Amino acid sequence: MKKIIVTGCNGQLGRAINVELGGNTQYELVNTDVAELDITSIDKVMELAREVKPYAIINCAAHTGVDACETQLDAAYKINAIGPRNLSIAATETGAKLIHVSTDYVLPGDGNKPYTEFDPVGPKGVYGKTKLEGEKFVKQFARDHFILRTAWLYGDGNNFVKTMLRLSETNDTLRVVGDQFGTPTSTRELAKAIAYLLPTENYGLFHATCEGSTNWADFTRKIFEMTGKSTVVNSITTEEYGAPAPRPAYSVLENYMLKLTTDFSFAQWEDALDVYLKELL
Repeated sequence: MKKIIVTGCNGQLGRAINVELGGNTQYELVNTDVAELDITSIDKVMELAREVKPYAIINCAAHTGVDACETQLDAAYKINAIGPRNLSIAATETGAKLIHVSTDYVLPGDGNKPYTEFDPVGPKGVYGKTKLEGEKFVKQFARDHFILRTAWLYGDGNNFVKTMLRLSETNDTLRVVGDQFGTPTSTRELAKAIAYLLPTENYGLFHATCEGSTNWADFTRKIFEMTGKSTVVNSITTEEYGAPAPRPAYSVLENYMLKLTTDFSFAQWEDALDVYLKELL
């Protein structure tokens, strides 16, 4: 069996990877999280890689606290940049493929049409900057790599969908940002894309989100519509919300490379959300 090291296995995407690949008799998953593997230590990463001799490494680990990254600079660079560098070095030495998950935050977020993989990067905050450095290290050190940029992820774990549903239980109205546009993406859909690319040699950078786009307020309205909630959503501006870290105003991703080089397609975001909610409730 082909062994696959999964980092961040207890996160939303890590859990989805286990559901998607767990039943595949070709693969044996070696699950790691912070307790099992410190990806910021090159020695520990190399030690595990040499022991396991993996077919692939799937990196789901990240410091995703966008606001926290603004003040936790060292931790953000260690986890989001040095970690991927270490995994890349280990992958190349052991002949493994590396699948690294990145983010829409590496882009400027001030456009008005979906970003392709060929558009210039330009992160505004620390989270995006550290994730971009991670991408650069993967390109530099991992011989056989896939970088998948995704956005607005939800799955098995704490996420926006569950937060809104919880708030709807005790609120008649909610104020939600309506001037940030992107694409809600289920971890199940992203795990499918990873499983599709994994056995191939179609290496490189891919945008990987569900199809379509929305804003946070309309996303919330759709969640409530699908679950029969009567809570009213009032749109507010990013400025009114007042988060410490800058957010992309527009970070819709076009899955251009997937469409050019494969026959894989993501579900529409509304359809993926419907599947998720039916399983959740």
